[in-house]
Amino acid sequence: MMRHTSYAMLLALVSLNAWATNEADRGLEIARAADAEHSGFGDSQARMTMTLINQAGDQVVRELRVSTLEGQDEGNKRMTVFDLPHDVRGTALLTWSYKYEDDDQWLYLPALRRVKTIASSNKSGAFMGSEFSFEDMSTQEVEKYTYHYLRDEACGSLTCYVVERYPVDENSGYTKQVVWLDTEHYRVQKVHYYNRTDALFKTLRVSDWQLHDGEYWRAGHMEMTNHISGKRTELQWADYQFGVGLTDADFTQNGLKRAW
Repeated sequence: MMRHTSYAMLLALVSLNAWATNEADRGLEIARAADAEHSGFGDSQARMTMTLINQAGDQVVRELRVSTLEGQDEGNKRMTVFDLPHDVRGTALLTWSYKYEDDDQWLYLPALRRVKTIASSNKSGAFMGSEFSFEDMSTQEVEKYTYHYLRDEACGSLTCYVVERYPVDENSGYTKQVVWLDTEHYRVQKVHYYNRTDALFKTLRVSDWQLHDGEYWRAGHMEMTNHISGKRTELQWADYQFGVGLTDADFTQNGLKRAW
C-alpha cells in the first residue's frame, strides 16, 4: 500500500509539473505572438492628452508629444515631451528599453536646465504626478517577464487570453501583472498590477483600438486607476503617424533639451 501511494503521488507531481510547464510555455507563446503582431512599424509619432483626476474629481490636463523608434536587436527608444500647460512645457522623458538589461531613462527639467537620470531603484515612482510609473513608460519587452497562461474568457464582445507575467527585474514595483489580450489581434484590453505586498495596486483599461495605415493597431484611450489612492490618469491618443524618418540621433540626452 505504501509503495502504491508513493507511486500515485509521484505521478501526480509529474503531471503537475508538466501542467505548470505547459502553462508557462503557452503564456510565453501568447506574449511573443502579441509582440510580433504589434512590431514592424519602424518609427512613429503621436499626440497625447494626459488628464490627472483626484478622488474629488478635480482634473489637471496636459498635452504631450510621443516619438518612438523601433529597436532591432534591442528594445524601442521613446521620447515623451510636454507642451502644455506652461509650467511643465519642455519637460521631456527619454527611455531606452532593453531586453535583458535595466532600461535607461533620463528626465529633462527645463526649470533646472538639467537632465536627471532615473535610477533603476526609482522606476516605480510616479511619472510627473500621474498614476503611470516610470516603469510603465518603458516598452514592455517580452524578455522582461516570465509568463503563466491562466485561461480564455469573454471580455466585453471579445474573447481574451488571460496571462500572468512576472517581472524579472528585482527593482520592479510589481510582483506580477495579469493581462487580458483579445484572441484575434492580441490587443491589450486590461491589466491588473500587483504591488510588492502582492495586493491589487492599479488597473489599466485600454479601449478605442483603431487600425492605422491598414497595418498598425493602436489604442485611442487608456485609463490607469490607483486602487489605493483612488486617483486616475487618462491618456487620449491622436494623430498617429508612421514612417516619419526618425533615427537614433533623435533619441539622445542632448536631444532632450531641444525637444521643445
